[in-house]
Amino acid sequence: MGIVPFFGMIAALSALCAMPHRASLNLEANTLIVLGIETSCDETGIAIYDSERGLLGDALFSQVDIHAEYGGVIPELASRDHIRKTLPLIRQVMDESGLQAEDIDGVAYTAGPGLVGALLVGAAVGRSLGMGWNVPAIGVHHMEGHLLAPMLEPEPPTFPFVALLVSGGHTQLVQVDAIGEYSLLGESLDDAAGEAFDKVGKMLGLPYPGGPHVARLATQGNPDRFDFPRPMVNRPGLDFSFSGLKTYVRNTIAEESDADGKLDEQTRADVARAFEQAVVSTLAIKCGRALEHTGLQTLIIAGGVSANTRLREVLESTVSKVHGRLFYAQPKYCTDNGAMIAYAGCQRLLAGQQDDLQIQARPRWSLESLPPLNTVAKSA
Repeated sequence: MGIVPFFGMIAALSALCAMPHRASLNLEANTLIVLGIETSCDETGIAIYDSERGLLGDALFSQVDIHAEYGGVIPELASRDHIRKTLPLIRQVMDESGLQAEDIDGVAYTAGPGLVGALLVGAAVGRSLGMGWNVPAIGVHHMEGHLLAPMLEPEPPTFPFVALLVSGGHTQLVQVDAIGEYSLLGESLDDAAGEAFDKVGKMLGLPYPGGPHVARLATQGNPDRFDFPRPMVNRPGLDFSFSGLKTYVRNTIAEESDADGKLDEQTRADVARAFEQAVVSTLAIKCGRALEHTGLQTLIIAGGVSANTRLREVLESTVSKVHGRLFYAQPKYCTDNGAMIAYAGCQRLLAGQQDDLQIQARPRWSLESLPPLNTVAKSA
């Protein structure tokens, strides 16, 4: 991770831990202020959530410029930058929220899934602050954070509902009966939707990360020129596969390129439009089937791809067919952020869940393995 930034983090962490802190956590008041730390990949997110007043402050630093040179995330560089940015962002958010260490009741950090080095930075900081401030520190599941992000909105969904999680390497359909009560309905068997967007962006010569650039380019495309396949929609089940669609795009680009292997600007836009339509249509078909399968009428979408405008429009039409409702977070809480981690951690701390002193970093972690809140022991 780099010796110099590491020892710099240790010195700054020692100063933070030395700040005055409360003697103990009083759960009887049923009100908590939780610091959230997100460092699962290439964005450092910090937030403070109050169980009564809501989100008090948040900040995010994106490493896009760092990794753009390489066309993808370099884990070692990601870890080093989290070391540099996590503590300054914590100080920033606490100052902007007007809070001191003694005001914090708990610390929540992303424990997984994600890049192990990046996770270890947030876990080490979160656990150290918990011990230094004498408050509980809890490891949060990254995808549970995304799943609960719509709860940060003024009008949150109510349980139960179906959740479409489309974040980075994950595309999952989950039946959500309550926090921690998750049943996996379907998932990506190879490339996830977000991965496919980024890889197609690279094929089209777009900047990293490719997903948002593909979506913007698609707005200029002719929707009728190409008709790309909708993978696995003619098979039973709710699983996804976008690897074949990615190959279809590559072959189309090869067929439409000139002698120098280049596409004209309109063709690039048309390919982007056809690809986006295929992904959105596939997701919508599967979501409709999931609602029919579960008998539920509420659908939430979460994760980076949930910010896609076309996806939201098509899913609004999908839920209207069952007289249901669609919920999602505002765009800045669709991508990785500290607010969703602070919220998820706050709910589990309110239920009485407390981790042991072990620093948790779990690159692979099943969402279904999380304990339901109603089974969390108050004495834990």
